Amino acid sequence: MSELKINYTCVDRFLKYVKYDTQSSEESKTFPSTEKQKILARVLADELKEIGMHNVELDEHGYVYAELPSNVNHNVPAIGFLSHMDTSPEVSGENVNPVIHKNYDGKDIVLPKDNTQIIRVAEQPDLKNQIGNDIITADGTTLLGADNKAGLAEIVDAMRHLILNPELKHGPIKVCFTPDEEVGRGTEKIDLKRFGAEFAYTIDGETLGEVENETFCADTVILTIQGFNCHPGYAKDKLVNAIKIAADLIDTLPKDMLSPETTELREGYVHPYVINGGVDVTTIKILIRDFEESGLKEKEAFLENLAKEIIGKYPKASFKFEVQESYRNMRYALDKHPHLVQYAIESVERAGVKPKLHLIRGGTDGSRLSYMGVPCPNIFAGGHAFHSRLEWISVQDMQHAVDVIVNLVRVWEEKS
Repeated sequence: MSELKINYTCVDRFLKYVKYDTQSSEESKTFPSTEKQKILARVLADELKEIGMHNVELDEHGYVYAELPSNVNHNVPAIGFLSHMDTSPEVSGENVNPVIHKNYDGKDIVLPKDNTQIIRVAEQPDLKNQIGNDIITADGTTLLGADNKAGLAEIVDAMRHLILNPELKHGPIKVCFTPDEEVGRGTEKIDLKRFGAEFAYTIDGETLGEVENETFCADTVILTIQGFNCHPGYAKDKLVNAIKIAADLIDTLPKDMLSPETTELREGYVHPYVINGGVDVTTIKILIRDFEESGLKEKEAFLENLAKEIIGKYPKASFKFEVQESYRNMRYALDKHPHLVQYAIESVERAGVKPKLHLIRGGTDGSRLSYMGVPCPNIFAGGHAFHSRLEWISVQDMQHAVDVIVNLVRVWEEKS
């Protein structure tokens, strides 16, 4: 069991943070993509100052930085902790009304404002491990925001505990709260010199005990189909409808493989997720995911050949195939520093929790940071069913996450 005796504040902080609408936007050209993220950023900066963090700064781009100096005389690497402030563009984060289901009884949870929204045990197997715990959900009309306001609350709570208990030895600690992670831009304008961490951890994972050392490799394909528009009343043998060509292409994609809804574990996918345009020009955005870079290239070649085949059936049509790199599997960088993951696993064990080394079927700010010179595994924050109205988290799992953060800086101090 954990030896820590923490007067936890993470839940109260979390319930406060989710009230702020911080939804980011894929369409925006500004940074951060939505100004409302800065409202929560100011709240977080104030709280970090209030608990006694040093050099707290909210910069022009919406990043919040803070430091906690070492309280030992020997050299310890500067360790960073990051979480993101924004929530997914896919589901509303406005007027979130959190609901606490105390002493969970193991049954399906019907959300109060929309009884068609049901968190089913059959679909959320980790609920079986939560009996007797207190479950936090939204009311069924919005997402909850545990991704990643839980991580924010857990980091602030852990820093508060370290400041109030100076007998807990640690090296220099760096904190950074980022905007726009959900739209793939969380590290775009981060000031690594200002952050100052040699190694870091994102607190942005899901299930209790998970330490994640792998993410997808990720690219986005922008497929632009050029048709030919003219007056539909005089269109015979002239009009070429780019919308119909796009529909033909998407319908030709495999139905039983290569999609998010048909893959799991280490399987990658090809995922059309945005269509824009009209008869003359239609653009399809397609996510390409695989745990190996070679797998990305195979899927991109498959998709480009399919485009040539389908669009080639329309002699007057043409297309442009553009690949944009998003991020790469952080394992490639983390394998050079295996102690980062080992220390995280030990810290989970010290919290009285069984560690689980896991992969992420997605990405985090840590994916990019690991290639920017700051190796950065991911640690559980405790949330589930992210990006949906069925999102949930347990009070007890949040508290364990605080324990792990506190343990982690102590492990780094002891082993340095």
